Amino acid sequence: MGETTTKVRYLTLHITQELAGTEVNTLLRRTLGLSGTVLRRVKWLADGITLDGARVHVRCRVAARQVLSVRLSDPEGTPQPVPSPGPLDILYEDADMVVVNKAAGVLVHPSHGHYADTVGNFLMAHYRENREASGFHPVHRLDKGTTGLLVAAKHPYGQEKLKHQLHTGAFRRVYLAVCDGLPRPPEGVIDAPIGRVPGSLMARRVDPEGQSARTHYRVIRAAGERALVELELDTGRTHQIRVHLAHMGCPLTGDFLYGQEAPGVIGRPALHSARLSLTHPVTGERLEFTCPLPGDMKHLL
Repeated sequence: MGETTTKVRYLTLHITQELAGTEVNTLLRRTLGLSGTVLRRVKWLADGITLDGARVHVRCRVAARQVLSVRLSDPEGTPQPVPSPGPLDILYEDADMVVVNKAAGVLVHPSHGHYADTVGNFLMAHYRENREASGFHPVHRLDKGTTGLLVAAKHPYGQEKLKHQLHTGAFRRVYLAVCDGLPRPPEGVIDAPIGRVPGSLMARRVDPEGQSARTHYRVIRAAGERALVELELDTGRTHQIRVHLAHMGCPLTGDFLYGQEAPGVIGRPALHSARLSLTHPVTGERLEFTCPLPGDMKHLL
C-alpha cells in the first residue's frame, strides 16, 4: 500500500489580464489579504509561494493566465498541542475552520496539569487521523465550565481573519445563562469596567480602573428564584458575563468564584454559548450556528 498524502491547504489566485504585471507581493497582501506574519511562516518552504507550481520570489511579476498559490497550512514542525484522542462534538468543519460544541469541564488550551485532555489536543488527534496538515488556532475561548459553540481555525490565515471580526457585527456570539435571582430591569446593558482582584491569579471584579466591558442582557423567563438570561458581549474580558451578573446581584447558578457552588444541582457555572454567526475567512460566506441548552441547565429551570 502506498503512503497516503497529507492534505495541505493552499489559497490560489488565477491571474487575469487586469492583474498581469503586478508583483507577487502586492497580490498576496492586497488581493488575497495575507499579512506579513502569515507570509513569513511559509515563504521559505518549497511549496510556500508558487507561480504555476514553481517556487517564486515575492518581487516577481505575474503574467495573465498564470496561477499564484500560497500555502496556508502550518509548516511541518510548528509547535502544536500533543495529539490526544478525546470526545469531540463537531458541528461544522471544512478545510479552513471547525466549530465544536464544547463539553463542560474541558479546557480549550493545554495548560499546567492539562497537557493532553483539552479541545486543542482532541482536534489535533482528529486532524492527524484525517491526515490533514492542520493546526490548532482558536479564535476565541470559553471557560472550563462553559459549554457550547467554539470556533477554531485550521491555519494562521483563518485565525487572523476571524479574530479581526471579533467584537464587530461580523462575529456575533449569544450566550444563555441561568442566574440566581431576577435581574432588574429585565433587559438592559451592563457597562462596567473589569479588572483583576488583587492577589488572585484568576478572579476579576468590576473596577473603575479596569478595562471597559459592555454586556447586553435580556431575561427570557423566570423560574422560581432563578432566571434564564440571554447575553451578548460588546467586549471579551475574562469572566465578563460572570462578573457582570454577580455585580447585578444575580450570579450564575453554581458559580464557585462569584456566587455559590451548587454541587447537588449543577457542577459548574451555568453558562452556555448558544448562537454564533460569522463570515467565513476564505469564502466570505455568512455562517450561522445554534446549540441547544444542555441538560444540566435545563434541569435548573
